[in-house]
Amino acid sequence: MSVFIIAEAGVNHNGDINLAKKLIDVAKEANVDAIKFQTFKTEKIVSKFAEPAEYQKENLGNNESQYEMVKKLELSYENFKVLKQYCDENDIMFLSTPDDEDSLDFLVDLKVPMIKIGSTEVTNVNYLRKIAQKNLPIVLSTGMSNLGEVETALEAMYEEGNRNITLLHATTDYPTQYEDVNLSAMCTLKSAFSVPVGYSDHTLGYEAAVAAVSMGAEIIEKHFTLDKNMEGPDHKASLEPDELKEFVEKIRNTELLLGDGIKRPTKREKAIIVAARRSVVAAYELKEGTVITEEMLEFKRPGNGIKPEMEDILIGRKLKRDIKEDEVIKWEDI
Repeated sequence: MSVFIIAEAGVNHNGDINLAKKLIDVAKEANVDAIKFQTFKTEKIVSKFAEPAEYQKENLGNNESQYEMVKKLELSYENFKVLKQYCDENDIMFLSTPDDEDSLDFLVDLKVPMIKIGSTEVTNVNYLRKIAQKNLPIVLSTGMSNLGEVETALEAMYEEGNRNITLLHATTDYPTQYEDVNLSAMCTLKSAFSVPVGYSDHTLGYEAAVAAVSMGAEIIEKHFTLDKNMEGPDHKASLEPDELKEFVEKIRNTELLLGDGIKRPTKREKAIIVAARRSVVAAYELKEGTVITEEMLEFKRPGNGIKPEMEDILIGRKLKRDIKEDEVIKWEDI
């Protein structure tokens, strides 16, 4: 099964539907499997007294509140209807994270194929229950959480009868430093809960995602933008269009490198076997009727004769014909 790549547009449209459409174009060009936005009503998710996160302060460099910041990044439900239709027309999957119950109902009515839940909701158990009740596949990011919190979240959704859940390991820091990635925790999630796992990558490079794929990630999510220099909280930790293309290529190449796990010679190797492997040859000229002994045999290329491991079967047999020095001995010769 191919790794499912989600291009996370998030709020990198800066509240402008035209920029959102350009992001869809970029994601389509990069050959990702889906593009994801964030759907919310600011009044439902952020208190007017909330401070921005540290990374948001660093990336924005101003003193506005989290409410003010988020409000500028909000798109209307009508905007999302347009974006969903635009994705359908361009044959790319539309996804969006619902950050409140109204937005959840809206996206379900919009017929999204799955619900992606951000790391902020891991401990929002009642909301997780309501999401699970929609009976859609769920992808839950697990940044900022410990194993016990993830277990509680899973149990809440399981109790609602929804077990179609994939967990994404994540570190909620933009950008994430390599020493904080801890990809082994993704394997811990898979081992502890016997669920599919993936990785939501907030690093600046490609290595973390490539490593995650090699460790069994089934979903990879990565932020992208039209321009890292745009104003907004997430642009600096996002990939630009050419980088997103390269990111997808690296993941697909990693999948090719991993293969199917069956140990067997490739088609090209099969063509090389005759030239590269060894056969039993005569160490010196041998006459018809000679009884073969060990010192009469050597093992040399090409590999179109009797295999070296069959030497014991040859010893003690008589030759039917004369064999020249270095000549490959065949079964019909004994």
